[in-house]
Amino acid sequence: MKKSLLQMHAAVLLWGFTGVLGRQITLDAPVLVWYRMLLTAVFMAVILFYRKQWVKISTRDMLQLIVVGCLIGLHWVAFYAAIKFANVSIALVCLSTASVFTSLLDPLVNKGKYDLKEMALGTLALVGVYLIYSFQVFYATGIVLGVIAAILSSVFTVLNKGIASKYPSRTMVFWEMLSGWGLISIAIGVMLAMGLEKYLVSPDRVGMSLQLLPTNGDWIWLVLLSLCCTVWAQSLALSALKKLSSFTVTLSVNLEPVYGIILAFIFFHENNQLHPGFFIGMGLICLSVVLQMFRLIKPSMSPGFVKEKGGLD
Repeated sequence: MKKSLLQMHAAVLLWGFTGVLGRQITLDAPVLVWYRMLLTAVFMAVILFYRKQWVKISTRDMLQLIVVGCLIGLHWVAFYAAIKFANVSIALVCLSTASVFTSLLDPLVNKGKYDLKEMALGTLALVGVYLIYSFQVFYATGIVLGVIAAILSSVFTVLNKGIASKYPSRTMVFWEMLSGWGLISIAIGVMLAMGLEKYLVSPDRVGMSLQLLPTNGDWIWLVLLSLCCTVWAQSLALSALKKLSSFTVTLSVNLEPVYGIILAFIFFHENNQLHPGFFIGMGLICLSVVLQMFRLIKPSMSPGFVKEKGGLD
């Protein structure tokens, strides 16, 4: 049990590094995601071939995996663009609202009933985002992109829910990464062909051409981002899931933005760049997430409840 708990927290800590690495990598957000998805797909393919874990996927489910992969690609572009336009802390706080958006979207997709308490928690989270926006208005673009990333995350989480139990996680991740990489490839190609590459360039590089090739340092961070923060982190989480309760898993995964913000404070001293209003807004968002978490984990207290949870951030 102790080993599983350490594995779970190690996985969450690795996911927390994604924001720090995203800021460290000099590539513009779409190109960064292009490389991350390509490298992750390659690493996953090697593992699947080596372990002979390939499984057949039905046409209908494959189409759903392609849609989910495209949404993950767009989610990552929005997330890393939020970091480039604001900073790691703001991007992660906005992203932490994803669980609230999921609770609002799930009844719509799965034809369930809306819960007034969940809608109230969603409103509380949005008030937190508004406070961050009002006190950090110069980060407005980054905040909007962070919220878009959260919404996209909630959408692909809900869509993934229907097929998550049908296939091995690594197989799903491979096809999702490959399809997302394909979408980003087409999008970048079209933007370049239409002369619209300026819309893909990060704010700190305005007026410069799109950076398509990583620097030597970027290659190191990209490999760490793909191999450690995606492939290795997922493997640790899958191992831990075999013995940990859903309560422990849910609580651990919700620490991801906390770890990420702490790392941003340590490496980039972002705490000196933030208005006190940011911490008030962050407190409201965290409160809504924690309250929603405890509402969701109540079923896990009943006998026979089994839940699998993983992460790709």
